[in-house]
Amino acid sequence: MTKTTGLRLEEITPKNFDAALGVRVRPDQEFAVAPVVKSLAEAYVHSGSAWPRLIMDGDRAVGFLMAFLDADWHEDGGSVVRSGLWRLNIAAGEQGKGYGRFAVESVAAEIRARGGKQFHVTWHPGEHGPEGFYLGLGFRKNGEVVEGETVGVLDLA
Repeated sequence: MTKTTGLRLEEITPKNFDAALGVRVRPDQEFAVAPVVKSLAEAYVHSGSAWPRLIMDGDRAVGFLMAFLDADWHEDGGSVVRSGLWRLNIAAGEQGKGYGRFAVESVAAEIRARGGKQFHVTWHPGEHGPEGFYLGLGFRKNGEVVEGETVGVLDLA
């Protein structure tokens, strides 16, 4: 990771809204993650479980994440409550600097603080997708596929 100054998560506010919208992944990654504007619309619709945050390094917006916390996860006609990472967008010029790892660790800490024992994530398979990133952080595939995306889980206990 490059040296960071003031690496933190910020709630999305009118003051940083435009900075959040300016976070864009590389063009070859756009198939794998929705743009921030769609995530913010979904956060509005799912306000009870969505947890959107801007990833800041000093005064620079370097990424965006949206977690889902204690959300109903439909499974075989039933429902279970899960928490995890819904979206992770690291700006194209900021990738490979440890910001994604920071984002995942921050979401894991929030899930733990709320009493969660597992961290879920989904990803689109593909050559430029994030599978290697998540597996490298210790997530394991759990055999589920949701809307064409692979489901991974990380035990937090």
